[in-house]
Amino acid sequence: MAAETLIRQLTGDSAGRTVGDTVAAVHALVDDSVIDPDAVPLGVSEAARLLGLSPHTLRYYEQEGLIRPARNATGYRGYSAADLRRLVFLTRMRVSGMTMADLRRYVALADQGPGTEPERRGMMLAHRDRIRQRLRELTLALEATEYKIATYGGAPGDRCTPDHDDATTTGGS
Repeated sequence: MAAETLIRQLTGDSAGRTVGDTVAAVHALVDDSVIDPDAVPLGVSEAARLLGLSPHTLRYYEQEGLIRPARNATGYRGYSAADLRRLVFLTRMRVSGMTMADLRRYVALADQGPGTEPERRGMMLAHRDRIRQRLRELTLALEATEYKIATYGGAPGDRCTPDHDDATTTGGS
């Protein structure tokens, strides 16, 4: 399932309440169970469709050295189960804000094998700290937004409608 679909599922309620089982949705963000380890490698279009990405994104990740799908006799890419699992990881890290430079470093370390696990763990711990900081910043921004909505007579979680869109009104902040 594409990250965007799962994020919409988690944030589907306009009041900010989660929809459905949050734990299950979060696990799905890192789940690669749709990938059959014994399946024949997929072409770029099939792999992109399975992962909810564009073929351009897959080619970009290859160009950046993050993924190296094998080529068949006619030169077409074949994405193996291991390639697909890596792509799931890469897309989840991009959704979380990991930079391409950090992803390149992480992949280079992963390709070197188990001896780099302490450094990879350190990268993940640092990334987690950045995510937590960003969550705090976004929470403050949300609270400021909710406050402003309330000052206009709205209630937290109200949705803008074409009939009542603050962007069309004049006035101060």
